[in-house]
Amino acid sequence: MSDLLNARLPRGFVDRTPADLKAAHRMLETIRHVYELYGFEPVETPLIEYTDALGKFLPDQDRPNEGVFSFQDDDEQWLSLRYDLTAPLARYFAENNERLPKPYRSYRAGWVFRNEKPGPGRFRQFMQFDADTVGAPSVAADAEICMMAADTMEALGIQRGDYVIRVNNRKVLDGVMEAIGLAGDAHAGTRLTVLRAIDKLDKIGVEGVRDLLGKGRLDPSGDFTKGAGLGDAEAALVLGFVDAGKTTLGETLAALRGLIEASPKGLEGVDELALIGALVDAAGYGDRVKIDPSVVRGLEYYTGPVFEAELTFEVLDTDTGQPVRFGSVGGGGRYDGLVGRFLKEPVPATGFSIGVSRLMAALTRLGKLGAGEVAGPVVVLVMDKTPEALADYQGMVAELRRAGIPAEMYLGASGMKAQMKYADRRNAPAAVIVGSNERAAGKVQIKDLALGKALSAGITDNAQWRAERPAQQEVDRADLVAAIRAIVDATAEGGLP
Repeated sequence: MSDLLNARLPRGFVDRTPADLKAAHRMLETIRHVYELYGFEPVETPLIEYTDALGKFLPDQDRPNEGVFSFQDDDEQWLSLRYDLTAPLARYFAENNERLPKPYRSYRAGWVFRNEKPGPGRFRQFMQFDADTVGAPSVAADAEICMMAADTMEALGIQRGDYVIRVNNRKVLDGVMEAIGLAGDAHAGTRLTVLRAIDKLDKIGVEGVRDLLGKGRLDPSGDFTKGAGLGDAEAALVLGFVDAGKTTLGETLAALRGLIEASPKGLEGVDELALIGALVDAAGYGDRVKIDPSVVRGLEYYTGPVFEAELTFEVLDTDTGQPVRFGSVGGGGRYDGLVGRFLKEPVPATGFSIGVSRLMAALTRLGKLGAGEVAGPVVVLVMDKTPEALADYQGMVAELRRAGIPAEMYLGASGMKAQMKYADRRNAPAAVIVGSNERAAGKVQIKDLALGKALSAGITDNAQWRAERPAQQEVDRADLVAAIRAIVDATAEGGLP
């Protein structure tokens, strides 16, 4: 029986390559620039919070701890990995309330964790990038968030017409719930089931939603999802609400008022949507920010406007091969009650969260985010292991680094062939080769690996390859940095020297 451990990654988690990390860094810097342009400042909270501070807001009830990874500390306090970046912000604001400016505008990027059943495109750890305004009661703050979301999409290279920021209001949804007899705490579970059904409209269509509003739905895999148990009249009203999105803002608002005319709270939500529509139109964002009654958002803490950034271009579904919309890459909304759980007075707040991993996948599909190999360091080969030679090799590496060129001396125990293979696997732009003869003559051999790869594609005769020695040059030791700089710059520009 072997004592070797089985190297395996936990389900729902992924390893990230250097290319993934560098692409993510470029994307995050672009988002950060837009957020700071709007006056938001950075803050960071821990990955772990007290469980009661996070609250019970996740929609997934099928896993232990209601979708949260939790454990008990040695002082018997329950701690949890954060499931989003909003609940920790609420705790941070409440704890530092006296010294923070009001309204408080901040952004945060970080990992969040969901104790949910993993599946294709559904991970237990993923990154979010949030921006929030705490202490602003006017829906002008919500309108601004929506406009910032639009600017972020375009800064990342997503063209106008390939995305839309869709806006709804939970007060309007509450008005619909009142109209079908589901107001009050006693119907909280049924309301949540109805909201989940609406949220799946893009995935399962109108008839699928109708099934989930009624007795339930049998999906193609054979799994049955229990429905909300609404009657035909109630289900028809909900579907009428979802379909209330009209060609113009005025038509949409009129349709919503007609559906919830008996609900003061619902009508208040319609008025808020009207103001958001007017503000985004005035700022020139009316073609990108749209009022859409089908937007729900799953988290329970939303109390007013909710919004979603959706990519409208089509991709091929990996399972069916059919074209489908890429869909949501971020969302948010107003959560006026979340911060108030910690303070005596109510605190209005609104925010937006970008799903970094999903947005990265979308940008890669659009060719806006390089997913190719990441350039590695220049590798100085070790041809001679005497102390004097090693000191010389290390001196070359130090010179290159001082010039701002990533470089390393080969530290393995292999010969030249294996060292060249190592440099190739590192995607090194060049390899420096200095044996005893070169050292005595004050020369260095430089193998331009990037150019070599390009030229080798057109040379099939090995004798010709050896005779012409493409992509290799000999320079004076004093010219090492300049020669390497020319190769690195040409590689970075995508050209050839």
